[in-house]
Amino acid sequence: MKFLDETKVYIRSGDGGAGAVSFRREKFIEFGGPDGGDGGRGGDVWVEAVNGLNTLIDFRFQQHFKGKTGTHGMGRNRTGANGDHVTLKVPVGTQILEDDGESLIIDLTVEGQRFRLAAGGNGGFGNAHFKTATNQAPNWANPGQDGEEKTIWLRLKLIADAGLVGLPNAGKSTFLAAVTRARPKIANYPFTTLHPNLGVATIDQREFILADIPGLIEGAHEGVGIGDRFLGHVERTRVLLHLVSAQEEDVGKAYTTVKTELEAYGNELTDKPEIVALSQIDVLDEDELKAKMKALKKACGRTPLLLSAVTGKGMTDALRVLRDIIVGASTGEDREIPERSGKIRNRDRDRDAEDDI
Repeated sequence: MKFLDETKVYIRSGDGGAGAVSFRREKFIEFGGPDGGDGGRGGDVWVEAVNGLNTLIDFRFQQHFKGKTGTHGMGRNRTGANGDHVTLKVPVGTQILEDDGESLIIDLTVEGQRFRLAAGGNGGFGNAHFKTATNQAPNWANPGQDGEEKTIWLRLKLIADAGLVGLPNAGKSTFLAAVTRARPKIANYPFTTLHPNLGVATIDQREFILADIPGLIEGAHEGVGIGDRFLGHVERTRVLLHLVSAQEEDVGKAYTTVKTELEAYGNELTDKPEIVALSQIDVLDEDELKAKMKALKKACGRTPLLLSAVTGKGMTDALRVLRDIIVGASTGEDREIPERSGKIRNRDRDRDAEDDI
C-alpha cells in the first residue's frame, strides 16, 4: 500500500427535489383542491474518522464526492424521498482544510468523529403548501434548493505518542524495527525511509505508538532532500527521540543540524520533551565512544542515551524513558527528562566511562 498524506477533493451536496403542482381529480368530488407534495432534501456530504486507516491513498482514485438529489414531490400529497448522504472515511488525525490549504475546517482526532462538510439543499414546497382561504387553487410550486459545492484539502497527521527524528541513516528505522513489529525498509544509503512508519512498542506491559519519519538534512525547510513536510506527523507526539548516529564524524553538528530544521519548521516542535540518543554505538571502541559522547553532550546540554539496536544495549532503558514521559503527559504530571541515560547492561563500565569524561 502506498502512503499518501495530502490530497485535494471536490465535494457537492445534493440538490433538493422540486415541489409538485397537482390537483385532486376524482369522480364525484367537485372541489378536489391542490395536492402537490414537497420535494425531498438533498443528500449531505460527511467526513468520518475511522480506525484501521493510516493513509489517504483511496482518495487518489476518487476525487469527486456528490450527495444524491432529493426526489421530486408528487401528487396525492406525496413527499419525495431524501437524497442519500455520502461519507468520506478518513484516518484518525486527518485535517480538513479549505481550498486555500490553510483555513482549518475540522481536525478529526478521535475515532468515530463526524462532521458535515456540505448540507444538502432543502426540498421545494408543492402547491398544496400554498393553499389559503383566499387562494384555494395555487398553480405554482418551489424548485429545490441547490446543494453546496467546494474543493477541500485532506491532510493527514498521524497520531503517535513518540516520534523519531534525526539525519538520514541515524538508525531510526532500525530502532523502530527492533522495538516494534513494524518492518520499515532498512538499507545502508540515505533516504531509505520515504514515508512515515508507525509501530506499537511494549514495555512493562504498557503500549505506546512510535512514528518514524524520513531523515532531515540541512536546508530541509527550504525543500532540500525530501523537505520537512513529514514533520507534520510528529506534531501530535508527546515526546521526540532524537537519534544521532555514532558513525557521524561530528555528532555535535549532526545534532544541531536537525535541531535547526525543527526550529525552522515551527509548530512548537522544539517545545516538546526531547530525548537525545547516540545510536549505533556497537561500531565504536571505548575511546571513540567516550569522545563522541562528550561532544554530543556538549551540543545538546545533557548526557545522551547510548543505544545499539544490533546488540540491544540501552533499548529497554530508552523505551522506559519514553514511557515515563508519555504517561506523565497523559496524567498531566510534569516529569523531568532524565539527565543520565545509557544504563546498559554493564553499569559499572558506564559509571567508569562517565568518570573519565
